[in-house]
Amino acid sequence: MKLFRAFFRSIRDAFKSVVRNFSLSLASISCITITLIIIASAILISFNVKNFTTEIENDVTIVVFLDYDVVEEDRINFENEIKKLDNIDSYTFKSKSEVTQEMIDEYDTFGEILSSWEENENPLKDTYNIKVLDVNKIGETASLIKKIDRVSLVQYGEGLVEQLLQVFGAVQNITIIAAVSLILVTVFLIINTIKLTIFSRKREISIMRLVGASNSRIKFPFVIEGIILGIIGSIIPIVFTIWGYGSLYTHFGGQLFSPIIKLVKPMPFAMYTSAILLITGVIVGMIGSARAVRRYIKI
Repeated sequence: MKLFRAFFRSIRDAFKSVVRNFSLSLASISCITITLIIIASAILISFNVKNFTTEIENDVTIVVFLDYDVVEEDRINFENEIKKLDNIDSYTFKSKSEVTQEMIDEYDTFGEILSSWEENENPLKDTYNIKVLDVNKIGETASLIKKIDRVSLVQYGEGLVEQLLQVFGAVQNITIIAAVSLILVTVFLIINTIKLTIFSRKREISIMRLVGASNSRIKFPFVIEGIILGIIGSIIPIVFTIWGYGSLYTHFGGQLFSPIIKLVKPMPFAMYTSAILLITGVIVGMIGSARAVRRYIKI
């Protein structure tokens, strides 16, 4: 029972301290808020970039055109050679008549022209659409496919795919590094801010020691104070994440510039991100307070 009273008394003292030292508390809250907003942006960008990358990886296909005069034996030989390659996930075959029918169904203009062709007049070629296991090795895989007998042309968006993956990977790494750096900077700022708070309360701490307060009794309210600052500082970033990202998603219709670049759906993504922000704010505030107490009160 005594332990519970001490616990709730520490929480009460922490709230009083936040109010009593409002200007210093506001400085800490502002640091946490600004940092968490930037961290929220970093998380949103990072996860969406990862989603973009996944979408591109799923959509990237190597299109292989066979020679015009291939026969069934040539196609069987090609498929046998494809099965020997390590980076092949799956493949589908489309005859030139199937390609023709698809073009007729999709484009009215082509339909007028292509529907008048006889089978022996069709200039299109049999094709294979090939999915790879590792998109980063798609260029190497395409080069191996080109060497297979009776292959006329291989296309997969050469150059563009590699560049997009490199750009998305760089953006992801930068956002992660920025988020970690900001957390460390915020901890440092909170330590210094709480150091000032502790310095202004040296008399209070001395009195607590004189009346026999233990080290944990002196330290605990400061830790609780840091947690409170972290919770308050995370409120605006959480609103920014849930409302701001939801509005952004609605405004752009769930995609950015192109149907290929799809945004992550707000729910439950925004809620998970908000939980991360709240936990980060609490941990940063708690660690900042604990380190400040340990370093500057010498307990």
